[in-house]
Amino acid sequence: MTLHTHWLTRLTLTCLCSLITCTVLASDHTRTLTHALGNTSITGTPTRIVTLYQGATDTAVALGITPVGVVDSWLEQPTYQFLREQLANVTHVGLETQPNLELIASLQPDLIIAAKMRHEKIYPQLSQIAPTISIDYVFQFKDTVQQMGTALNRQTQADELLNHWTQRVADFQQQLKTTQRNTPNTVSLLDFRPDHVRLYLQDSFAGSILTELGFTVARNQGSHNQWALKLTSRESMPSLNADVFFIFKLTDDPVTQRVYQQWTQHPLWQTLTAVQQQQVFFVDEVAWSASGGVLGANKMLDQVYQHFGLTP
Repeated sequence: MTLHTHWLTRLTLTCLCSLITCTVLASDHTRTLTHALGNTSITGTPTRIVTLYQGATDTAVALGITPVGVVDSWLEQPTYQFLREQLANVTHVGLETQPNLELIASLQPDLIIAAKMRHEKIYPQLSQIAPTISIDYVFQFKDTVQQMGTALNRQTQADELLNHWTQRVADFQQQLKTTQRNTPNTVSLLDFRPDHVRLYLQDSFAGSILTELGFTVARNQGSHNQWALKLTSRESMPSLNADVFFIFKLTDDPVTQRVYQQWTQHPLWQTLTAVQQQQVFFVDEVAWSASGGVLGANKMLDQVYQHFGLTP
């Protein structure tokens, strides 16, 4: 049993035990949480929560909670494979960018988890349905864990999730330093689309994780919390240069396949460091981007370990 597997087992037992603890908490205890869209009062321990972005759904499961409502996944619809067992009978309330308010209200939630970047305009309506808390950006998985841990009276589990993450990051850095003679410094994360190539930046979900692991990832170009660049010209290829390329696995779309061929067969592609050093890896977009939560972050880290021949 690996350290990571042992931790998952221990956390599951902790979450189960907390079900008993939560029932003991005074039902009339009220506290006020400050979040990205204001202050929200929450009474007791919410048990009927609706999660309106992927990272919140992921985090609910990590905290041992089954929401009464979730939004559709971006990929592997309607639910990511790694969450299907836990969310098998949960109601879907629409898209992350356009949740169904009437359906949410019908679920009679006692807490809604939202994100400012997605739901700022409908926050007043959500707050009329149930107490609603919000983070700024959907890819801030640590903020999601902290906010939800506080709101759901599961601070102990939230702290365990974050402490375990910190330990894994330190372990990865130590293993990489010990085993790699020439430790890679710069990383580019690429997504080939039908009409462009997307270069993920430091403020993206995967970019922030890679930065925490010690890699240098492309920074934003001045816009606060810009998370990606859209590249349409192959002449801009030198801006991709890095020691390692992580590329989202290609879809079956023939147009996307053609864009990939056009870029990778271009003479400039062969001049890039990662290509010359054969450090080009295909990765799972769900774990590396779409999941947006602490479970997805750990799945991504598992894959980074594997790509460098290390032991998770």
